[in-house]
Amino acid sequence: MIKDILLIHLFFRNNKKSKMHIKLNDYSNLGKHMNIPRFGLGTFRLKEQAVIDSVKTALDVGYRVIDTAQIYDNEAAIGQAIAESGVSRQDLFLTTKIWVDNFAQDKFIPSLKESLEKLRTDHVDLTLIHWPAPDLGVSIPEIMKLLLEAKEQGLTKQIGISNFNIELTQQAIDTIGAENIATNQIELSPYLQNHKLVNFLQEKNIDVTSYMTLAYGKVLQDPVLAEIAAAHKATTAQIALAWALQRGFAVIPSSTKRENLISNLKAQDIELTSAEMQMIAELDRNSREVSPEPWAPVWD
Repeated sequence: MIKDILLIHLFFRNNKKSKMHIKLNDYSNLGKHMNIPRFGLGTFRLKEQAVIDSVKTALDVGYRVIDTAQIYDNEAAIGQAIAESGVSRQDLFLTTKIWVDNFAQDKFIPSLKESLEKLRTDHVDLTLIHWPAPDLGVSIPEIMKLLLEAKEQGLTKQIGISNFNIELTQQAIDTIGAENIATNQIELSPYLQNHKLVNFLQEKNIDVTSYMTLAYGKVLQDPVLAEIAAAHKATTAQIALAWALQRGFAVIPSSTKRENLISNLKAQDIELTSAEMQMIAELDRNSREVSPEPWAPVWD
């Protein structure tokens, strides 16, 4: 009898774990096949031991998507964390971003190769242009061609953009085609919903990745989100993430705490009502947290 109970327990525990991995590697959102997984781990502002611990803990609880960037100065630490985790590279989806200082033709691809060395891999799954930097006279056609060349060399499986407005996204499309642009990673939160840009990207079948979904934690105390969270027996962070997922966005929240990493994952299980989605829609106040000069564009 005890043996039978243990077997049943193991069956459901293993099935539950398997289901979680399927969800984490899910490329489907709102019935649409996405170019990229819809849930990952962000690593902005995390360095050295902090990022090593965050990544190893995230991998331990089931994350398989990790987002980094050259300017984060943590690629080597992430490579170390992955190596120490025991998780196979083929089970991971890694994203990095090319920094503005490396946009020159003689620096672009060498910089990506250096990122690969730091990450201890021969390719990444997604490489993005981090900021378009129009005030620095950056030529979007030139950098998009270099990005496509990196893909053709097998250094990255997919390519995309980050922090591009509609005008600059259109320049990227005109240069390499929308079919070659996996995503535009942009700041989005209940306080910054940017419908104009989101609608444009979705019409072009370019995935939207939301970063800063919690607006540096500002949305966590929002009374409307708290009311919705209470109805779902959830946290306000989970509701904000669930809102983004339900809008069809990929999300990459970060945390250094095991309990928060696990909690964030559970946002995938929350289904908001149309009334609740409308309540969150009304929170939009065009409140932007990140717009660094001279790298940011004129926002839509």
